[in-house]
Amino acid sequence: MKVAIVDDDPIVCTSIGTILTATGIAEVLWSAHDGAAAVAGYARQKPDILLIDVQMPGMDGLEAAARILETDSDARILVLTTFADPDYIRRALDLHTRGYLIKQDVASVVPAVQAVMAGQVVLGAEVLSNLSTAPAAGTPAPDLAPAGEDPRFAHLTDRERDIAVLVAEGLDNRQIAAQLVLSEGTVRNRISDILAKTNIPNRTKFAVEWLASHR
Repeated sequence: MKVAIVDDDPIVCTSIGTILTATGIAEVLWSAHDGAAAVAGYARQKPDILLIDVQMPGMDGLEAAARILETDSDARILVLTTFADPDYIRRALDLHTRGYLIKQDVASVVPAVQAVMAGQVVLGAEVLSNLSTAPAAGTPAPDLAPAGEDPRFAHLTDRERDIAVLVAEGLDNRQIAAQLVLSEGTVRNRISDILAKTNIPNRTKFAVEWLASHR
């Protein structure tokens, strides 16, 4: 696959590029060091996957992602940053980027890129952990917060709730199937039912919303 890497530190671009090319799964088309250069680079030569940092001089990575997605809604953008800030994560998910990883977790880069290429959305474990303990954007102060669960989850069955908890913990279908003694096909169908019932577009967004509702 063809990738592009955007980070304000050239050493990071080189390091990530070396990891991807050494494994034989990707070729680095180009790299850039700020958001404006990322937008220009994407318009000039579209990669299969764009890895982009958040905080950069001038235009930041999320603004660059927004501009790219305005012109190409199918762009596969994977945020790779040192900041596990819940606001950044939610902004990235609201933009429909394909994932959010913490840069220090280098071992996860290759499988994450492969998963994104396969059409999945990925979140690192630290990202999910931060979302599970942080209030959702716009949530009132605790003494004003409504009691109870998000009403979108009210009609889930007990088995669907079991699956929902494991999805929110970041387990994949195989792991969920093993833990609940189900087939992977059954888990896949149940997750599709859960997303349809809750009107949430994908499992990553579901995990974020579930964790926000059950923190």
